[in-house]
Amino acid sequence: MTGISTEEQQARLVVRSYQGCDWAEWLRMSRALFPGASVEDDECEMRALLTRDDAEVFVAVRPDGLLAGYVEVDTRPYADGCATTPVGYIEAWYVDPDLRHMGIGRQLLAAAEAWARARGYREMASDALLENDLSHRAHRRAGYSEVDRVVQYRKDLTHQA
Repeated sequence: MTGISTEEQQARLVVRSYQGCDWAEWLRMSRALFPGASVEDDECEMRALLTRDDAEVFVAVRPDGLLAGYVEVDTRPYADGCATTPVGYIEAWYVDPDLRHMGIGRQLLAAAEAWARARGYREMASDALLENDLSHRAHRRAGYSEVDRVVQYRKDLTHQA
């Protein structure tokens, strides 16, 4: 898609709800977003999300039918920094590197936010890893405000130390 303006590229993309034919492309992008997870774990989480009536996946479709990005949105009873309950929550948000900084991520968020508004939610929340500066900038550009920073810990209790 080189040689065309950002506006033309956005006009050529369609953002819509996930369809079954999107599985392989959604998995490809999920693997790119979460490279440390196993394929089996990714597929299990993807199948689980599709069974929920309080969740949705939106995809950005290139003119050739391949996907350019996706956003997974669901419902949480609460989220840090939010004053209302329940809230819409961005669980995953990804745009292929060749189309970043063109507003496609914002188009995906707009679809997720419209979904949340249609459900009567007044707030949307999200998170990003501490070291993911690209995601932090993208969230801010899309109108999200940082509300907290946290480092989480875990301990495996199945092995005695």
